[in-house]
Order: sequence, then structure tokens, then C-alpha cells
Amino acid sequence: MHTFRPRHLLLALLLASAPVFAQNEPPKLEPLPEPPPPPEGVDADSVEPQVTITKRGDDTMEEYRIGGQLYMIKVTPKLGKPYYLIDRKGTGVFARYDPSDRGVSVPQWVIKQW
Repeated sequence: MHTFRPRHLLLALLLASAPVFAQNEPPKLEPLPEPPPPPEGVDADSVEPQVTITKRGDDTMEEYRIGGQLYMIKVTPKLGKPYYLIDRKGTGVFARYDPSDRGVSVPQWVIKQW
């Protein structure tokens, strides 16, 4: 009489799944064509942002500029999550933006004051 052993079951499952793993070959990739040139009158350097990375204390600041105008700052603190300061209207006034907020704002009512 043959006794059931978990090792035999594990071995049988591994052998049965071997063909599945062999079929997962990456597809043959072709190189991408070169991107088209920018339209006439547009400078190629002005389309891509210029990024300046600086350290302030333990924080890393990445300043993003297009055409010399600062529009976004990414702040990566030593501890904690990175956050962004964004100039939405181009007026030089920056507001904090945290991508993990997902548009949810926490109500902040005064419950008691003394």
C-alpha cells in the first residue's frame, strides 16, 4: 500500500507547472523610431523642463523650469514622503500638492475654543 506524502504532491505540482514557466519568454522587441522634430518656431530645449537638484539640510529639492520660469518644486525630505510645490497660475505663488491625497480634503471645524 502506498502512503500519501506532501512531498510527492509538491513534486507533482512542480513538474506539471514546468511547461507553463517555459512559455513565458519575453516578446521580441523592435527599436522605436526616432521622434519627429519639433514644429517650426519651437525651440527643442524649451519643450523639455530644466531640472535643478539642490540639497537644503537633509531635504532634496528638485526645481523644474520651462523657459527659465520655475513652475514646480519636488521636496524629498530625509524622513517622510516626497511632496510637490506647484505654481498653478504662473504667478509665483506655490501651493503644496501631495499626490497621495487623491483630492480628499479633511474637514477642519473648530469644535471648542477657549
